[in-house]
Amino acid sequence: MKIDGLNFLFLSFILFLNSVSSQLSPTQKSSMINLSEHLHSQVSSFSWDTNKDPCTWTGVACNNLNNSVIKISLSSLKLTSSNFLPIACQIPSLEVLDVSKNLLNSIPVEFLSSCGDISTLRSVNFSWNRVSGPLPSFENGFTNLEALDLSQNLLSGSIGTQLNALVSLKSLNLSSNSFNGSIPTNFGEVKGLEQLQLSANIFQGTIPEQLADYRNLTFLDLSSNLLNGEIPSRIQELPKLEVLVLSGNKLSGEVPDLFSNNTRLQRFAANQNEFYGSVPSGITRYLKTLDLSYNNLSGSIPNDLLSQPNLQKVDLSYNRLIGTISGNVSSSLVRLRLGGNLLQGSISPINFRNLQSLEYLELENNNLIGKLPVDLCSCQKLSLLNLAENKLSGELPTELGNLKQLQVLSLQLNNFVGNIPSEITQLSKLTSLNISWNLLSGPIPPSILFLERLEYLHLQENKLSGSIPRTIGNLNSKNLIELQLGQNHLSGKIPLMPPLLQYSLNLSHNFFEGQIPKSLDQITSLEILDLSNNRFSGEIPDFLTTMRSLTWLLLDNNNLSGVIPTFPSTVIVDTKGNLGLNYPPPDSPNTNHGKMSIAVKIAVVVSAALFGGLIAILGVFLSMRLLYKVHDIDVQSRQPDLPVPLAVESHILTTNSTHKSNIDFTKAMEAVSNPLNLVLKTKFSTYYKAVIPSGVSYFVKKLNCTDRIFQPSNHGSFGQELEALGKMNSSNIMTPLAYTLAADSAFLIYEMSFKGTLFDSLHRSSGTLLDWVSRCSIAVGVAQGLASLHGCSTGPVLLFDLSSKTVLLKSSKEPQIGDIELCKVIDPSKSASSLSAVAGSVGYIPPEYAYTMRVTLAGNVYSFGVILLELLTGKQAVSEGTELAKWVLRNSTQPQKWDRILDFRVSRTSTSVRSQMLAVLKIALACINASSEARPKMKSVLRMLLNAR
Repeated sequence: MKIDGLNFLFLSFILFLNSVSSQLSPTQKSSMINLSEHLHSQVSSFSWDTNKDPCTWTGVACNNLNNSVIKISLSSLKLTSSNFLPIACQIPSLEVLDVSKNLLNSIPVEFLSSCGDISTLRSVNFSWNRVSGPLPSFENGFTNLEALDLSQNLLSGSIGTQLNALVSLKSLNLSSNSFNGSIPTNFGEVKGLEQLQLSANIFQGTIPEQLADYRNLTFLDLSSNLLNGEIPSRIQELPKLEVLVLSGNKLSGEVPDLFSNNTRLQRFAANQNEFYGSVPSGITRYLKTLDLSYNNLSGSIPNDLLSQPNLQKVDLSYNRLIGTISGNVSSSLVRLRLGGNLLQGSISPINFRNLQSLEYLELENNNLIGKLPVDLCSCQKLSLLNLAENKLSGELPTELGNLKQLQVLSLQLNNFVGNIPSEITQLSKLTSLNISWNLLSGPIPPSILFLERLEYLHLQENKLSGSIPRTIGNLNSKNLIELQLGQNHLSGKIPLMPPLLQYSLNLSHNFFEGQIPKSLDQITSLEILDLSNNRFSGEIPDFLTTMRSLTWLLLDNNNLSGVIPTFPSTVIVDTKGNLGLNYPPPDSPNTNHGKMSIAVKIAVVVSAALFGGLIAILGVFLSMRLLYKVHDIDVQSRQPDLPVPLAVESHILTTNSTHKSNIDFTKAMEAVSNPLNLVLKTKFSTYYKAVIPSGVSYFVKKLNCTDRIFQPSNHGSFGQELEALGKMNSSNIMTPLAYTLAADSAFLIYEMSFKGTLFDSLHRSSGTLLDWVSRCSIAVGVAQGLASLHGCSTGPVLLFDLSSKTVLLKSSKEPQIGDIELCKVIDPSKSASSLSAVAGSVGYIPPEYAYTMRVTLAGNVYSFGVILLELLTGKQAVSEGTELAKWVLRNSTQPQKWDRILDFRVSRTSTSVRSQMLAVLKIALACINASSEARPKMKSVLRMLLNAR
């Protein structure tokens, strides 16, 4: 008991000391309260409870031993003014200051002078703001500053000696700005720098050898600049270097054998450059990650390259490598990417039973032969297997069903034969199954319904026979995006198809006959329906005209007859090759009214002639009443058949006085209620044309409330997000001018774009061909808009659906990116369905989405790359069941034949146009890189496009 009592007294004493020591000095407390008031004056929602100890405030940390504040974090508060910074600098004990992810546009001189005197200050973070102008000078003070982060801002100009006085600097991040000139080498006279990040700027020239003087460097990132020349040999003098990233530049020469003796280097990435020659032997001796993809490397893969025990990730894809793949592969390997080369031989020599850590195997687009080895199916962690576009043959092994973690299986464009093994349907995590363009035969396994996570099912261009299993209608995956069964030998009755199918159903080039089944109208989200090249007969059913999401209907080469029904203007209908079809007569909707009016007029004249005089007058009187009645019926038939939405609240966002006086919310809601005003449908939105009393036209965009879109309870935050987007200043972004919220939907008002979508101009226009000057201007404009969205100071604005259908044209050379608000509207965490529902349009979705399920900046770059390919080729993003990006990659392995990829109607106009198109094609190939890490940032893409003109 005595010991317990002593323990109790000791514990009480410790708690007393903590309670006493947690009290700040009056001076520091006064400074913190002053800081709180300044912050609250900027952001009314910001609140620190001044009645409580500042050490308990969110974002504040204290050192209880000496009663002092040591950390102030004000990240993501939407702060716009920097006037609070000198107040924060009144805390002499401050060690960490974080003001990242705000809207600050400057670093005041007062901050540099006052905070420079704080001897304890170790870390300053200004990243993700709008700070512009040249790099501030840190010459006065900051003697103990160890970490400085100014990344993701708008800083520009060259870098000289502004940072040379930072004698204690260990970490510097200046990435994602617009710095130019040569790579700086003045980072503290002591040269104690450990981490240097200068990526995504406009640095030019060669890599300076003086960087080797910083012997403590462990992390060096110079990626996504305009650097040229060779890698300096002195880089090998950095004994502590662990990460070297040189991706996305114009570096050339042979890859030097500088790192085979560096025991510390773990990652070397030099992808997307212009390196040539062979891969040096011994380069992976100590590496964990090697990425040399998208260069011009040739020769064979060194025998020792894949065998090193520490090696985890290797990417040599899209070079010109030849020879065979060595069977000696490290058991530590997690990812192996060798696609897009000229490799030959079999993959059987690889001892796959020893690769139990392997998660990603990508060997697509080579000349590999032989059977798919059964041992490969022993890799229990494999989540992605891509062997597409080779010359593999034989039957698919039933052991594929053992790959329980597999999410993506891509075996298309090979020579596989035999039946589809039903064991594949045991892969419960599979999201993408592509075994198209092979020689597979037999039926589709009825057990296909067990693939509950499936998003893409590609079985087209085989020899599959029999009927579609009735169980396919039970494939109730909420994620199912595309179902490709075309170009087979399928026949029989079409069963109920998956009702949740989101994008495309292809049943073309089969032997289906009879009438088009009514059950297809249950696929309410379907956008593309391809029934072409079958034996369908009878009339085109009217239900096809009411499928609300349909944008493209292919009925070519069937035996259809009768009158083609009237489809909405937003739907493309292909009907050629149906000899029994007839188009409706002109103005058929009003024909009855016209006939009625003529009949009445004739009746009046006849009455007048027969009865004369009074009877004639009476007849004329009656006829006038009848005419009025007919006209009234005609007018009423054209009235909107939808109720006018009842607005809950409306707000004007624009500061433009003309728009503020013009916008009429009543007229906008009336326009939305009339289907005749519908001009455009995208995946998530419907656009209507509203003409206000002054004669000016506006877009009114309707967002429907679904399980993915905001709910009424989110109206407040939605309005705040729209206000932020409305302040974005870019002519290439559709920013909302105003909005109206209703109980079950939202309506956004925009300036009118009179030229339609980029998709319309490229693929639907029957008039003048879009010339290269226009196409190039559109490419640059979309890149400018996307770069602005990605560089938004409050955090990047991601696009859930970037395609040529969401790029609108104000003129033939002025594009605007639409649907930018979706990332603020959609909350995947609250969605009843997978985020795949918002992955975008098929053909634009990056390959990694199949297993990451995340919308990313790199994914947006991929989508933009596909738009570039549309501009370059004139082809659609998906044609005949093949994605344009994959078609281009397959045909771009030999640069001397790139001419064949270009739209000949445009490239033939002049030598300079052809040269520019080839330069842009190289940029597009970088954007659609299968590796998300290898894709350039949008700021770099924009710079490359400007240089290509």
